[in-house]
Amino acid sequence: MNHFGKSFIGGRWVEPRGSQVFELVNPATEQPITSFRAGSVEDVDAAVQAARAAFPAFADTPVAQRLALLERIVECFQAREADVLAAITREMGAPCSNKGMTGAAIDGFKAAHATLRDYRFEHVLGPNLVRREAIGVCGLITAWNWPAQLLATKAAYALAAGCTMVLKPSEFTPMTAHLVTEILEEAGVPPGVFNLVHGDGPTVGNAICRHPEVDCISFTGSTRAGVQIGEAAAATIKRVALELGGKSANIVLPDADLALAAEWNVTRAFSNTGQSCHAPTRMLVHESQVDEVLRLISAAVSKVRVGDPLDPATTMGPLVNRAQFERVQRYIRIGLDEGARLVCGGLGRPEGLATGYYVRPTVFADVTPAMTIAQEEIFGPVIAVLAYRSEDEALAIANGTPYGLGGYVFTRDAARGTAVGRRLRAGRVFLNGVPSNPMAPMGGYKRSGNGREMGPFGLEEYLEVKAMIGFPLPTDAG
Repeated sequence: MNHFGKSFIGGRWVEPRGSQVFELVNPATEQPITSFRAGSVEDVDAAVQAARAAFPAFADTPVAQRLALLERIVECFQAREADVLAAITREMGAPCSNKGMTGAAIDGFKAAHATLRDYRFEHVLGPNLVRREAIGVCGLITAWNWPAQLLATKAAYALAAGCTMVLKPSEFTPMTAHLVTEILEEAGVPPGVFNLVHGDGPTVGNAICRHPEVDCISFTGSTRAGVQIGEAAAATIKRVALELGGKSANIVLPDADLALAAEWNVTRAFSNTGQSCHAPTRMLVHESQVDEVLRLISAAVSKVRVGDPLDPATTMGPLVNRAQFERVQRYIRIGLDEGARLVCGGLGRPEGLATGYYVRPTVFADVTPAMTIAQEEIFGPVIAVLAYRSEDEALAIANGTPYGLGGYVFTRDAARGTAVGRRLRAGRVFLNGVPSNPMAPMGGYKRSGNGREMGPFGLEEYLEVKAMIGFPLPTDAG
């Protein structure tokens, strides 16, 4: 990373012009790794102008050319996958065993390639021709919790659409963003098509959202930040796609394989130290089965290995930083104060880990729907187990938060599971712990956001719709 900390604007690495300096801290050791200077409003403007200048030519590139570019990106990413994973481990604490951190990013580029290959940009609607065209310059603002995957998903579909872009990654994961930018440069992304400016939300992120030459914003992060982004972008009437927080419920129906449901819920909720917006942090269990499920959950939690993310045996590393550590500790305290019963885990660091932002894998029982830990996103390894008496009550509890990002159902009866899944107010619903699919649309209901990512729905976030009326119709629109 010879140019680490620099902005990437118009195909060149340049010194940022901001005055703010960020110190990057290893969350496993609490020791500084390095520091970097933030970009400025002037850097954002330069990046936007470079993207604007590159847009006409890139938007006109043939689909075959964009497909070839995505193929080269996949090849270059695979060649440097180990470097990217090492950076993620150092700067956010994800265990080196979590190959999904980089695998999901590569899969994102592959899925964009498959989507573009089969997508029809023109179709006939009655006597009219309907075209979809690249929207223009895109502002991409990504979170720190899946730093490679979030960046890849946004950039891949913007490139597939023929858009140009300016990226502001999280200030907590700049090394990952830098490496991915190097990969895009090596793969031959034309100058100005992809631009990188480091910095925080109030300065760099706000400048991107307010810039009149930016045509759309794609943001992944907290609901609070999403509200601010929507407000900042409103004055220039740009499209805004938001993938925000979640408080996902896992409804375990009485006929489910309880051992499978419990082990999967613990594994999924504690993956990435609970720092995933789709994490099933609420487990809804029939009142007659709560005690049995709690025994199974405790057994599953005993298998979690918290420790050094560089150790291949570790399954759960530290939280990303001190602020996140203190946030999770605060929510655990709130759970105790509001009367939830601690099944395992609790306050403080795990035994033997005096340094690092490690937390104890925590499970609460006797949680009621109105409790804070059942309503608010904690973004840490904390599961709330709630009892229900009927299917209708389970659905009311599951849908009874401001969020609607993910939902899960466990049952041996696929038809019943489908009926329950249809009633969940969430953007993605999974049956019996099936893995995620990068072609399926991802996004949320309610305060979990708007718009969708991945697959054809994700591509269309970067496309405008044009109706051509009275023009000759092609014999084979595509």
